[in-house]
This record gives sequence, structure tokens and C-alpha cells, in this order.
Amino acid sequence: MDSALKQRINDELKNAMRSGDDDRKTALRLLVAQIKNEEVNARTDGRGGVLSDGDVMTLVRREIKQHEESLLEAQNAGRDDLVAQQQTELNILREFLPRQLTREQIVELAQQTITEVNATSAKQHGQVMKALQPKVKDIADGKLVNEVVRELLA
Repeated sequence: MDSALKQRINDELKNAMRSGDDDRKTALRLLVAQIKNEEVNARTDGRGGVLSDGDVMTLVRREIKQHEESLLEAQNAGRDDLVAQQQTELNILREFLPRQLTREQIVELAQQTITEVNATSAKQHGQVMKALQPKVKDIADGKLVNEVVRELLA
């Protein structure tokens, strides 16, 4: 059985093809190709070739990270045409992530976690992150969480 997220991505690709949205079609075709490659890998290494929603989400995150890196490179090279393309594709890919926590929500969770583990100094950063990570997994950017915890412990 296919994952619900994979099915949603395929449905979105079909809709993009029907509507003639080339940017959306390009981004989603790339993502579908990555999913198919991972399914082939899963078949060959004994996982049965079926991806869970979590596996598909990992692929989406990987694609987002690659697009963010490409966006930075395009910005540094002064390639406005590539910047626009990468930003558009990045926005499309982010639609498949769960709703992300705001900075304020992350600060609130981090403060609760700092209190829970009785952290009082920056030396306990790792301890706080270890306790906080399961709470924010998949719903917050890791870099932002790390930044917030460092600020609160400083």
C-alpha cells in the first residue's frame, strides 16, 4: 500500500499537468523520481519496496535542503533567473511539510524543556537539545531550534 503523502504528491502532479503549471510540474516530477529511486533501493536492500509517510517526508526534506543550497549558490553567483526558479520550487516542496512551529512557539517549548532538565548554563546545551528534539521533530527547523536554545542558555 502506498503512503498517503506519496499519493498526495502524485495527485498534485496530475493536477499540475492538467493545469499546465510548468514550475509545479517540474518540482513534483523531480520529487516523484526521488521517491521511485528510493523504492527501488528499498526493494534491493530487503525493505520490500514500500515507503512509509515518514520515508517520503525524509525525501521531501532532503529535496528542500538541496534546493536551499542551490538557492544560496544562485544568489551568491548573482543568477536571478535561477534564484527565482529555486525559490518557486522550494515553496512548492514546502507545501508537503507539516505546519511548522513559529519562533515564539519554539521559544516556549525550549523554555519548558530547559526548566524540565534544570539547565542553567550553555554547557547543558546538548542535554536540552536531546530532550527537546523529540518534541519538535518534523514540525520545526533544527537550525532555528538550536539557535533558540543557544540564546536562552546564554
